Amino acid sequence: MLHPLLLLLFFLINHFSCGGNARLIGCLESEREALIDFKKGLEDPENRLSSWKGSNCCEWRGIHCHNTTGAVLTVDLHNPHPQGSPSRYGFWNLSGEISPSLKMLESLRHLDLSFNTFNGIPIPEFFGSLKNLQYLNLSHAGFSGRILPNLGNLSSLQFLDVSSNFISVDNLEWVTGLVSMEYLNMNGADLSMVGPDWIPKLNKLFFLTELHMSRCGLSGFIPSLTVVNFTSLSVVELDSNRFKSDIPNWLVNISSLETLSMSSCGLHGRIPLGFGKLSRLKSIDLSENENLAASCSQLFRAGWEKIEVIILASSKLHGKLPASIGNMTALTYFDLFNNNVEGGIPSSIGELCNLQFFRLSGNNLTGTLPEVLRMRTCKTSSPLPSLQHLDLSINRLVGKLPEWLGQLENLIELSLSGNSLYGPIPSTLGSLTNISVLNLGYNKLNGTLPDSLGKLSQLSVLDVSSNHLTGVVTETHFSQLSKLKILLLSSNSLTLNVSSNWIPPFLVRNLDLGSCHLGPSFPAWLRSQKEVEFLDFSNASISGSIPNWFWEISSNLSLLNISFNQLGGQVPNPFNAAPYADVDLSFNFFEGPIPFPIADIELLDLSNNVFSGHIPKAIGETIPNMIFLSLSGNQLTGEIPASIGKILLLEVIDFSNNRLSGSIPSTIANCSFLKVLDLSKNNLSGNIPSLLGQLSLLQTMHLSDNKLSGQLPQALQNLSSLETLDIGNNMLTGSIPPWIGKGFEYLRILRLRSNAFFGELPIMLSNLSSLHVLDLAENQLNGSIPASFGDFKAMAQVENTNRYLFYGKYRGVYYEENLIVKLKGSPQKYTKLLFLVISIDVSGNQLCGDIPEEITNLAGLIALDLSRNHISGYILEGISKLNQLQSLDLSSNRLTGPIPQSLSLLSFLGYLNLSNNDFTGRIPYTGQLTTFDAPSFAGNPGLCGAPFLVSCPDDDPEKGKTPKDDGDGNDFIDKWFYLSVGLGFASGVLVPFFILAIRKSWSDAYFRFADQVLERISECHA
Repeated sequence: MLHPLLLLLFFLINHFSCGGNARLIGCLESEREALIDFKKGLEDPENRLSSWKGSNCCEWRGIHCHNTTGAVLTVDLHNPHPQGSPSRYGFWNLSGEISPSLKMLESLRHLDLSFNTFNGIPIPEFFGSLKNLQYLNLSHAGFSGRILPNLGNLSSLQFLDVSSNFISVDNLEWVTGLVSMEYLNMNGADLSMVGPDWIPKLNKLFFLTELHMSRCGLSGFIPSLTVVNFTSLSVVELDSNRFKSDIPNWLVNISSLETLSMSSCGLHGRIPLGFGKLSRLKSIDLSENENLAASCSQLFRAGWEKIEVIILASSKLHGKLPASIGNMTALTYFDLFNNNVEGGIPSSIGELCNLQFFRLSGNNLTGTLPEVLRMRTCKTSSPLPSLQHLDLSINRLVGKLPEWLGQLENLIELSLSGNSLYGPIPSTLGSLTNISVLNLGYNKLNGTLPDSLGKLSQLSVLDVSSNHLTGVVTETHFSQLSKLKILLLSSNSLTLNVSSNWIPPFLVRNLDLGSCHLGPSFPAWLRSQKEVEFLDFSNASISGSIPNWFWEISSNLSLLNISFNQLGGQVPNPFNAAPYADVDLSFNFFEGPIPFPIADIELLDLSNNVFSGHIPKAIGETIPNMIFLSLSGNQLTGEIPASIGKILLLEVIDFSNNRLSGSIPSTIANCSFLKVLDLSKNNLSGNIPSLLGQLSLLQTMHLSDNKLSGQLPQALQNLSSLETLDIGNNMLTGSIPPWIGKGFEYLRILRLRSNAFFGELPIMLSNLSSLHVLDLAENQLNGSIPASFGDFKAMAQVENTNRYLFYGKYRGVYYEENLIVKLKGSPQKYTKLLFLVISIDVSGNQLCGDIPEEITNLAGLIALDLSRNHISGYILEGISKLNQLQSLDLSSNRLTGPIPQSLSLLSFLGYLNLSNNDFTGRIPYTGQLTTFDAPSFAGNPGLCGAPFLVSCPDDDPEKGKTPKDDGDGNDFIDKWFYLSVGLGFASGVLVPFFILAIRKSWSDAYFRFADQVLERISECHA
């Protein structure tokens, strides 16, 4: 019985004696001294090396020795708690200098200094003499400078990581000496100078299994390889380089490849189909290569036996997903975001039992979601049992939401926004107990909001905005949503019906209930939402005043939008808002002086209220970082303060439609980022400041409907970004300067009407290649219309696609371009359709001469107004080329001749005014002209025929009738009777008109002709 105990005792004695001998051996004294010297050069604020004392350095922290010789094999001083780790450890960063005494550690195999902070010192040159080194990790350690070639002397080195430093490499020749290398990580190193032979050099590393060279500045074509030597390569990471290359074929020939990551590399061409045949491939990431293409039906047709991760986002994938995708049974992560994938989602995705992430947002998917999923391989009864993230947003999917969506028991995110899905929201979505994000916004879903959603206790984001939902939302809809942080119900027809003392179970951060019915009084439950940062109650049918308690919680608000309500009263001045906030109080009935915030905000829209008084003189000091400022549509008086020029970041100034007076302050020129300047519809006077020409980013300038005088300053020609120049309805004088036709490459609207400009129309105006609207009406311009007016390039193009013109867009708020255009005889305001308006209006001037033939080149023209001038000549026969014309006004001129038949071919013409000219002949009352009544042609005494009651001379009321032959031989007399009646009518009625209207020589000839006819008639009758 003692025998087994003796054996156990002998074993324990032997074991501890061996260990004891190792410890008794200790480290070599020379190496201990080397380590002490190394420690002296380091800065150790957290005293990590406090154990580095005593004679046996093998017991020191981070030091490991050989069991028998005591030689130091490992120096591992990596920071185990880098920045971002739990703070209770402090910052264990070592820094300082690295002593060359480490060279004394002749047996050193493992050196790890990663995640320290060596503050830009170079990698020590002596590292290249550590000939036994097998592992060297210097990553995230703050080294800088060049990697010296002597590192290539480390022929035993198997692991080298110099990633995330500030180092550079001139060439990679030294790498060829690392013949034992298995793991090479140079992520973030500057390799931009290594040349195109970097791959052939790496190809000499026969044992290489992992290659990491992301963010290295590699560029150009990836070289091809005749023979692939690194046949053990399993990981290739080359993300975020600047290649302009196809994917090299040799990559497809590495049968050992398991992970390939080449995102954001500038790759082009086609994705090799051979990747699907690599039997070990588990992960492939080729995302963010915008010119990399593949057909989904071919790429995923077969293979991919062990694939787990496919990331091909933001490329040029096209075609349909094949049903064979269901064979990728190991797939866990599938991301084809932002491609051109078409068709629908195959029902075979139900076979992907391990799938956790599935994203196809931003594609061109059509059709409906599969009504039923194929589930033959999964062992559970619920579909896609591992799926946590399903994102099919921003596609063109239609149809109803299938019931299986409510059975995805592990789903955390469901995003289907930006499609055309319709029908009700299934109440079964209330069974998704793990869901955190439910995004169904921007669809066509109808019906009511299911109250079962109130059971989703893990829900943090609920977005059903911009649908067709109706009905009442009650407290039940939110009963268990205690984790809700984002609630977006806007742009529906929902009514919130909760009790006056309701306290929501949530504390949201984003609350967007715009266009929901929340009124009539301001919602009292909002008082409990002390964490809300983004609040949108716009168009919510709220009236009355804002309670005082609201301004106590508003200090957290980075967005406050309560526009388009019926709120009134005064806003506290100053009011609370978060620093750099956006505040939109527009389209209400607020009154009193202009309120400004306590904090420095970036957007303030107080437009279309009843604010009155002066703009504070110190506005520039009050809101120095403002970017968007709109005070339009109020009752403001006084001058624009010069301190406005101290708001240097301003992009939008809109003070239009007030009662401001005084001059335009030249200090506005200091706002060098300004894109919008609208001071229209005020009582401003004086000259336009020349300094405004410094606003090189200005895109739209409205100074119309003021009392500005003087000439256009030549400095305005420097506004090279200008798209709209509207200075109509002022008292400006002088000729229209020719420089307007130079430099304005983007000018789309030029409106100078109702001023006192005189002189001829500059020929140079035709250089405005982007011009859509030219309005020079109501001035004192003379001369003829230049033939060059037919050269407006943008007007020669038919514009069928609308573009919404807005400027100074900032966080979803923008200045909406608007313009009053005289169309169809009356002024009309255009906003959203302004881009489609192509018009010329030079009415109310003193222009003369003919209408130039070249104007018929303007095929896109929809409105032409030349009325109230002295234009003469004919209407052009080629006017039918203006086949988009909707409004034509040539009235009150001196046009003569017939109205051309071609005018009736203008099928879009809805307004025509040819009155008060000298047109003659029959009105071509056919086609489109039959839609116009007599007033369109009035004041032209020489016109006849419909729609006038006056018949034309060649009209024959008996045309088509057959005279009755009574056989008495008097038919000859009857014919001449009718002829004499006709001649009598002509002589008695028409001749006096011709005498007055035609030359005297013509009347003499007429009477000679009449005498001859009468003489012949009498002779025949005799």
